[in-house]
Amino acid sequence: MKIEEVKSTVKTQRIAAHSHVKGLGLDENGIPLQIAAGLVGQKDAREAAGIVVDLIKSKKMSGRALLLAGPPGTGKTAIALAIAQELGNKVPFCPMVGSEVFSSEIKKTEVLMENFRRSIGLRIRETKEVYEGEVTELTPVETENPMGGYGKTISNVVIGLKTAKGTKQLKLDPSIYESLQKEKVEVGDVIYIEANSGAVKRQGRSDTFATEFDLETEEYVPLPKGDVHKKKEVVQDVTLHDLDVANARPQGGQDVLSMVGQIMKPKKTEITDKLRMEINKVVNKYIDQGIAELVPGVLFIDEVHMLDLECFTYLHKSLESAIAPIVIFATNRGRCVIRGTDDIISPHGIPLDLLDRLLIVRTAPYNLSEIEQIVRLRAQTEGLNVEDTAIQALSEIGDNTTLRYAVQLLTPAHQNCKVNGRTQITKDDIMDVKSLFLDAKRSAKYLQEENTKYMM
Repeated sequence: MKIEEVKSTVKTQRIAAHSHVKGLGLDENGIPLQIAAGLVGQKDAREAAGIVVDLIKSKKMSGRALLLAGPPGTGKTAIALAIAQELGNKVPFCPMVGSEVFSSEIKKTEVLMENFRRSIGLRIRETKEVYEGEVTELTPVETENPMGGYGKTISNVVIGLKTAKGTKQLKLDPSIYESLQKEKVEVGDVIYIEANSGAVKRQGRSDTFATEFDLETEEYVPLPKGDVHKKKEVVQDVTLHDLDVANARPQGGQDVLSMVGQIMKPKKTEITDKLRMEINKVVNKYIDQGIAELVPGVLFIDEVHMLDLECFTYLHKSLESAIAPIVIFATNRGRCVIRGTDDIISPHGIPLDLLDRLLIVRTAPYNLSEIEQIVRLRAQTEGLNVEDTAIQALSEIGDNTTLRYAVQLLTPAHQNCKVNGRTQITKDDIMDVKSLFLDAKRSAKYLQEENTKYMM
């Protein structure tokens, strides 16, 4: 009988082109290391990106824009993602591609504005009256159903909460019992209940139960300090787009017409400028009162040359707005015609007046040793065992063709190696898959030689 272990495929599915990028790889002085945090080389571009990260953290970069310009496969998207990693989860990062604006459902400018609003965070701080502690008792009190019959209803629920300072027993409304069930609260969990709204939030299991099992999936939290009944500062992070959508959704009535209207409505709806201005007024009022804090995030627009003249004009206005994120553009084009025009040629396909506003960071092609380091890094990320001679062969292929082509040969080479009953990828595997899969240069040369055999 053959017994095989079924391995999880979750990890392998999640390995993407930039899974290995964990940050910019700078030392404490902001100087880039040769290989660090998944990035190799591009020292000038990474150092410049490090200064941008410092500016964003000190809130001195809002409303400005950065352009990452360089040939294909030189790490522009990787550096933009590394900036996002350095900023952390609390700073909004919204990636998009230039061609996304050409949607059949909504206007180009609406797509841009929507992504602008996604990139601006609002941190709302509220002081709420809460009951917080570890649950020591959870007893629902049943009573006879007033409607008659055999069933019983819950009249109230008695809950015991314990902190480091003391304990308290509370008698709660039956509606809060439903919230406790939804949060799957059990004895030993640390929770807090808002006094005004009755909202229940489960924070995790008390760390006194941390050695309960050998294998644990729970998040353990310490026993809360202070009294059970206290005032607690609750921090909420939302984006301006979240506020737009929440306020744009019509609260339709129960009549047939409103229901039909909601069904017939397209998936995407345009949010009016008037609504956005009203939301901005409320946001500014909260900021002035000290209730909320604006967190300018990052909007990353890849392949920016795909935008047309109308979009570039709109970007001018948006960048000058009082509420604007940090915008990072990326392009691999040289001098080319600006989309939406017939004869206006400009560097990177961007109008000169917008180029004047940008800090431009150049990425350079990788040399042979850097390509070798990247190939090793990708092989390690994908969990592949590769011989040194195979790595050298791939590096030479990448130097003659492109880095992307060399990295893409790794997985087919691994498959070829498995078919031949080996666990380590050799140089022969690399040469086999190289002969099977053409790169762009060899394909173009073949087309030129066999031009007559193809339709014009």
